[in-house]
Amino acid sequence: MPDALLLLPDFTLIVIGWLLCRHTPLNRAVWDGVERLVYYLLFPALLFSAILRYPLQPSAAAALAGCGLGVVGLGIGLAYALKLWPGVDARLHASGAQVAFRFNSYVALALAERLAGIQGVAWVALLVALCVPVCNIAAVWPLARHGGHGFWRELAKNPLIVSTAAGLVCNLIGLQLPELATTTLVRIGAAALPLGLMAVGAGLTFGGLKRAPGLAAAFLAIRHAILPAAAIAMTIALKMPPAQQAIVVAFAALPTASSAYVLAARMGGDGSFVAGLVTLSTLIGMAGLPLALLGLQALG
Repeated sequence: MPDALLLLPDFTLIVIGWLLCRHTPLNRAVWDGVERLVYYLLFPALLFSAILRYPLQPSAAAALAGCGLGVVGLGIGLAYALKLWPGVDARLHASGAQVAFRFNSYVALALAERLAGIQGVAWVALLVALCVPVCNIAAVWPLARHGGHGFWRELAKNPLIVSTAAGLVCNLIGLQLPELATTTLVRIGAAALPLGLMAVGAGLTFGGLKRAPGLAAAFLAIRHAILPAAAIAMTIALKMPPAQQAIVVAFAALPTASSAYVLAARMGGDGSFVAGLVTLSTLIGMAGLPLALLGLQALG
Protein backbone atom coordinates (compact mmCIF):
# COMPACT_ATOMS: atom_id res chain seq x y z
CA MET A 1 0.00 0.00 0.00
CA PRO A 2 1.51 3.39 -0.93
CA ASP A 3 2.36 5.68 1.97
CA ALA A 4 -0.33 8.12 0.86
CA LEU A 5 -2.98 5.45 1.45
CA LEU A 6 -1.76 4.47 4.93
CA LEU A 7 -4.23 6.82 6.62
CA LEU A 8 -7.18 6.00 4.37
CA PRO A 9 -8.57 3.31 6.74
CA ASP A 10 -8.44 5.81 9.63
CA PHE A 11 -10.40 8.39 7.69
CA THR A 12 -12.87 5.74 6.54
CA LEU A 13 -13.58 4.82 10.18
CA ILE A 14 -14.24 8.49 10.98
CA VAL A 15 -16.76 8.63 8.12
CA ILE A 16 -18.41 5.41 9.33
CA GLY A 17 -18.82 6.88 12.82
CA TRP A 18 -20.40 10.01 11.37
CA LEU A 19 -22.85 7.95 9.29
CA LEU A 20 -23.75 5.63 12.16
CA CYS A 21 -24.43 8.49 14.56
CA ARG A 22 -26.64 10.45 12.17
CA HIS A 23 -28.40 7.79 10.11
CA THR A 24 -28.88 4.77 12.42
CA PRO A 25 -30.31 4.13 15.92
CA LEU A 26 -26.70 4.36 17.20
CA ASN A 27 -27.20 8.00 18.10
CA ARG A 28 -25.26 10.51 20.21
CA ALA A 29 -26.20 8.82 23.52
CA VAL A 30 -24.51 5.59 22.38
CA TRP A 31 -21.31 7.36 21.38
CA ASP A 32 -21.03 9.20 24.68
CA GLY A 33 -20.58 5.78 26.28
CA VAL A 34 -18.11 4.72 23.59
CA GLU A 35 -16.00 7.83 24.24
CA ARG A 36 -15.78 6.99 27.93
CA LEU A 37 -14.87 3.37 27.18
CA VAL A 38 -12.05 4.42 24.84
CA TYR A 39 -10.74 7.10 27.18
CA TYR A 40 -10.80 5.16 30.44
CA LEU A 41 -10.00 1.61 29.30
CA LEU A 42 -9.17 0.85 25.67
CA PHE A 43 -6.59 3.53 24.85
CA PRO A 44 -4.80 3.25 28.23
CA ALA A 45 -4.51 -0.51 27.66
CA LEU A 46 -3.04 0.13 24.21
CA LEU A 47 -0.46 2.61 25.52
CA PHE A 48 0.58 0.38 28.42
CA SER A 49 0.97 -2.75 26.31
CA ALA A 50 2.78 -0.96 23.45
CA ILE A 51 5.34 0.63 25.78
CA LEU A 52 5.86 -2.56 27.77
CA ARG A 53 6.30 -4.74 24.68
CA TYR A 54 9.54 -3.16 23.43
CA PRO A 55 12.61 -2.86 25.74
CA LEU A 56 13.75 0.75 25.98
CA GLN A 57 17.39 1.54 25.21
CA PRO A 58 17.67 5.35 25.40
CA SER A 59 21.49 5.30 25.36
CA ALA A 60 21.49 3.49 22.00
CA ALA A 61 19.32 6.14 20.35
CA ALA A 62 20.12 9.35 22.20
CA ALA A 63 20.05 11.57 19.08
CA LEU A 64 16.75 10.07 17.93
CA ALA A 65 15.20 10.57 21.37
CA GLY A 66 16.49 14.15 21.51
CA CYS A 67 15.05 14.96 18.09
CA GLY A 68 11.68 13.48 19.02
CA LEU A 69 11.49 15.51 22.21
CA GLY A 70 12.73 18.58 20.32
CA VAL A 71 9.95 18.24 17.74
CA VAL A 72 7.29 17.85 20.42
CA GLY A 73 8.72 20.72 22.48
CA LEU A 74 8.68 23.03 19.45
CA GLY A 75 5.06 22.10 18.73
CA ILE A 76 4.03 22.76 22.33
CA GLY A 77 5.78 26.14 22.41
CA LEU A 78 4.25 27.31 19.14
CA ALA A 79 0.77 26.04 20.04
CA TYR A 80 0.82 27.79 23.40
CA ALA A 81 2.11 30.99 21.79
CA LEU A 82 -1.01 31.19 19.62
CA LYS A 83 -2.98 32.15 22.71
CA LEU A 84 -1.27 35.54 22.49
CA TRP A 85 -2.96 36.30 19.17
CA PRO A 86 -5.52 39.10 19.48
CA GLY A 87 -9.08 37.84 19.67
CA VAL A 88 -8.27 34.15 20.18
CA ASP A 89 -11.10 32.34 21.96
CA ALA A 90 -9.68 30.83 25.16
CA ARG A 91 -11.89 27.71 25.09
CA LEU A 92 -11.13 26.95 21.45
CA HIS A 93 -7.40 27.43 22.03
CA ALA A 94 -7.41 25.23 25.13
CA SER A 95 -9.28 22.53 23.20
CA GLY A 96 -7.31 22.62 19.97
CA ALA A 97 -3.73 23.37 21.08
CA GLN A 98 -3.06 19.64 21.56
CA VAL A 99 -3.69 19.01 17.85
CA ALA A 100 -0.49 20.88 16.99
CA PHE A 101 1.85 18.58 18.90
CA ARG A 102 0.11 15.27 19.65
CA PHE A 103 0.57 12.38 17.20
CA ASN A 104 -1.24 9.24 16.10
CA SER A 105 0.76 6.46 17.73
CA TYR A 106 -1.19 3.76 15.86
CA VAL A 107 0.04 5.07 12.52
CA ALA A 108 3.53 5.60 13.93
CA LEU A 109 3.90 1.96 14.94
CA ALA A 110 2.39 0.72 11.66
CA LEU A 111 4.70 2.87 9.55
CA ALA A 112 7.85 2.14 11.57
CA GLU A 113 8.20 -1.48 10.45
CA ARG A 114 7.84 -0.49 6.81
CA LEU A 115 10.53 2.16 7.14
CA ALA A 116 13.13 0.34 9.25
CA GLY A 117 11.92 -3.15 10.15
CA ILE A 118 11.84 -4.41 13.73
CA GLN A 119 14.53 -1.90 14.71
CA GLY A 120 12.24 0.87 13.49
CA VAL A 121 9.43 -0.40 15.71
CA ALA A 122 11.79 -0.29 18.71
CA TRP A 123 12.82 3.27 17.85
CA VAL A 124 9.20 4.41 17.54
CA ALA A 125 8.35 2.65 20.82
CA LEU A 126 11.08 4.73 22.44
CA LEU A 127 9.65 7.94 20.94
CA VAL A 128 6.14 6.99 22.07
CA ALA A 129 7.34 6.21 25.59
CA LEU A 130 9.21 9.51 25.90
CA CYS A 131 6.82 11.83 24.08
CA VAL A 132 3.34 10.58 25.04
CA PRO A 133 3.68 11.71 28.69
CA VAL A 134 4.99 15.12 27.57
CA CYS A 135 2.19 15.53 25.02
CA ASN A 136 -0.54 14.46 27.41
CA ILE A 137 0.66 16.76 30.17
CA ALA A 138 0.84 19.65 27.69
CA ALA A 139 -2.66 18.79 26.41
CA VAL A 140 -4.20 18.62 29.88
CA TRP A 141 -2.63 21.88 31.09
CA PRO A 142 -4.65 24.43 29.05
CA LEU A 143 -7.88 22.42 29.39
CA ALA A 144 -7.45 22.15 33.15
CA ARG A 145 -6.72 25.87 33.49
CA HIS A 146 -9.60 26.94 31.29
CA GLY A 147 -12.06 24.59 32.97
CA GLY A 148 -11.00 25.58 36.48
CA HIS A 149 -9.77 22.07 37.27
CA GLY A 150 -6.75 21.43 39.49
CA PHE A 151 -3.85 20.66 37.15
CA TRP A 152 -2.10 18.09 39.33
CA ARG A 153 -5.40 16.46 40.21
CA GLU A 154 -6.23 16.14 36.51
CA LEU A 155 -2.81 14.64 35.79
CA ALA A 156 -3.12 12.13 38.63
CA LYS A 157 -6.45 10.86 37.38
CA ASN A 158 -5.77 11.14 33.63
CA PRO A 159 -5.86 7.52 32.41
CA LEU A 160 -3.58 8.20 29.45
CA ILE A 161 -0.84 9.64 31.65
CA VAL A 162 -1.26 6.98 34.34
CA SER A 163 -1.05 4.13 31.82
CA THR A 164 1.98 5.65 30.09
CA ALA A 165 3.81 6.18 33.38
CA ALA A 166 2.99 2.64 34.49
CA GLY A 167 4.24 1.25 31.18
CA LEU A 168 7.51 3.18 31.48
CA VAL A 169 8.13 2.02 35.05
CA CYS A 170 7.35 -1.60 34.25
CA ASN A 171 9.53 -1.47 31.14
CA LEU A 172 12.51 0.02 32.94
CA ILE A 173 12.38 -2.53 35.77
CA GLY A 174 12.10 -5.33 33.25
CA LEU A 175 8.67 -6.57 34.28
CA GLN A 176 7.34 -9.43 32.12
CA LEU A 177 3.61 -10.04 32.31
CA PRO A 178 2.21 -13.57 31.95
CA GLU A 179 1.27 -14.43 28.38
CA LEU A 180 -2.43 -14.49 29.26
CA ALA A 181 -2.27 -10.95 30.67
CA THR A 182 -0.26 -9.68 27.69
CA THR A 183 -2.65 -11.19 25.15
CA THR A 184 -5.66 -9.78 27.01
CA LEU A 185 -4.17 -6.28 27.12
CA VAL A 186 -3.25 -6.38 23.45
CA ARG A 187 -6.77 -7.43 22.48
CA ILE A 188 -8.36 -4.75 24.66
CA GLY A 189 -6.02 -2.13 23.21
CA ALA A 190 -6.73 -3.26 19.64
CA ALA A 191 -10.32 -2.08 20.02
CA ALA A 192 -9.16 1.46 20.81
CA LEU A 193 -8.32 2.39 17.22
CA PRO A 194 -11.60 1.60 15.42
CA LEU A 195 -13.87 2.73 18.25
CA GLY A 196 -11.83 5.86 18.96
CA LEU A 197 -11.87 6.92 15.32
CA MET A 198 -15.57 6.20 14.93
CA ALA A 199 -16.22 8.25 18.09
CA VAL A 200 -14.40 11.13 16.41
CA GLY A 201 -16.73 10.82 13.43
CA ALA A 202 -19.81 10.58 15.65
CA GLY A 203 -18.90 13.88 17.29
CA LEU A 204 -17.95 15.59 14.06
CA THR A 205 -19.56 18.86 13.10
CA PHE A 206 -17.58 20.76 10.49
CA GLY A 207 -19.34 23.91 11.63
CA GLY A 208 -17.09 23.88 14.69
CA LEU A 209 -14.14 24.92 12.54
CA LYS A 210 -16.02 27.93 11.18
CA ARG A 211 -15.82 29.60 14.59
CA ALA A 212 -12.04 29.99 14.31
CA PRO A 213 -10.71 29.09 10.84
CA GLY A 214 -7.53 31.10 11.35
CA LEU A 215 -6.72 29.36 14.62
CA ALA A 216 -7.47 25.97 13.06
CA ALA A 217 -5.16 26.73 10.13
CA ALA A 218 -2.39 27.77 12.51
CA PHE A 219 -2.64 24.57 14.55
CA LEU A 220 -2.53 22.43 11.40
CA ALA A 221 0.35 24.45 9.93
CA ILE A 222 2.41 23.70 13.03
CA ARG A 223 1.53 20.00 12.92
CA HIS A 224 2.02 19.43 9.18
CA ALA A 225 4.48 22.07 7.94
CA ILE A 226 6.68 23.47 10.69
CA LEU A 227 7.35 20.27 12.65
CA PRO A 228 8.30 18.11 9.61
CA ALA A 229 10.57 20.89 8.31
CA ALA A 230 12.23 21.19 11.73
CA ALA A 231 12.72 17.41 11.89
CA ILE A 232 14.41 17.35 8.47
CA ALA A 233 16.73 20.17 9.54
CA MET A 234 17.62 18.51 12.85
CA THR A 235 18.31 15.06 11.46
CA ILE A 236 20.50 16.41 8.66
CA ALA A 237 22.40 18.72 11.02
CA LEU A 238 23.07 15.84 13.44
CA LYS A 239 24.11 13.54 10.55
CA MET A 240 21.93 10.74 11.88
CA PRO A 241 21.82 7.35 10.08
CA PRO A 242 19.35 7.38 7.16
CA ALA A 243 16.97 4.92 8.83
CA GLN A 244 16.76 7.04 11.99
CA GLN A 245 16.31 10.18 9.89
CA ALA A 246 13.31 8.60 8.18
CA ILE A 247 11.79 7.55 11.51
CA VAL A 248 12.14 11.03 13.04
CA VAL A 249 10.76 12.83 9.98
CA ALA A 250 7.82 10.41 9.71
CA PHE A 251 7.17 10.92 13.43
CA ALA A 252 7.11 14.69 12.95
CA ALA A 253 4.72 14.44 9.98
CA LEU A 254 2.15 12.15 11.62
CA PRO A 255 -1.48 13.22 11.85
CA THR A 256 -2.63 14.28 15.28
CA ALA A 257 -3.88 11.81 17.88
CA SER A 258 -7.45 10.63 17.37
CA SER A 259 -7.89 10.68 21.15
CA ALA A 260 -7.52 14.49 21.11
CA TYR A 261 -11.26 14.75 20.54
CA VAL A 262 -12.05 12.40 23.42
CA LEU A 263 -9.80 14.35 25.81
CA ALA A 264 -11.38 17.67 24.84
CA ALA A 265 -14.90 16.29 25.15
CA ARG A 266 -14.26 14.68 28.54
CA MET A 267 -12.61 17.82 30.00
CA GLY A 268 -15.31 20.30 28.96
CA GLY A 269 -13.58 21.62 25.84
CA ASP A 270 -15.05 22.22 22.40
CA GLY A 271 -15.31 18.68 21.04
CA SER A 272 -16.71 19.63 17.62
CA PHE A 273 -13.81 22.01 16.96
CA VAL A 274 -11.25 19.34 17.83
CA ALA A 275 -13.10 16.65 15.85
CA GLY A 276 -12.86 18.80 12.74
CA LEU A 277 -9.17 19.38 13.36
CA VAL A 278 -8.52 15.64 13.78
CA THR A 279 -10.32 14.87 10.53
CA LEU A 280 -8.46 17.53 8.57
CA SER A 281 -5.17 16.45 10.13
CA THR A 282 -5.79 12.88 8.98
CA LEU A 283 -6.53 14.09 5.45
CA ILE A 284 -3.47 16.34 5.35
CA GLY A 285 -1.29 13.58 6.79
CA MET A 286 -2.23 11.22 3.94
CA ALA A 287 -0.37 13.52 1.55
CA GLY A 288 1.97 15.33 3.92
CA LEU A 289 3.72 12.31 5.42
CA PRO A 290 5.05 10.88 2.12
CA LEU A 291 5.91 14.41 0.97
CA ALA A 292 7.98 14.95 4.11
CA LEU A 293 9.90 11.72 3.45
CA LEU A 294 10.49 12.79 -0.16
CA GLY A 295 11.76 16.13 1.12
CA LEU A 296 14.22 14.34 3.39
CA GLN A 297 15.48 12.25 0.47
CA ALA A 298 15.94 15.34 -1.65
CA LEU A 299 17.83 17.30 1.00
CA GLY A 300 19.61 14.50 2.87
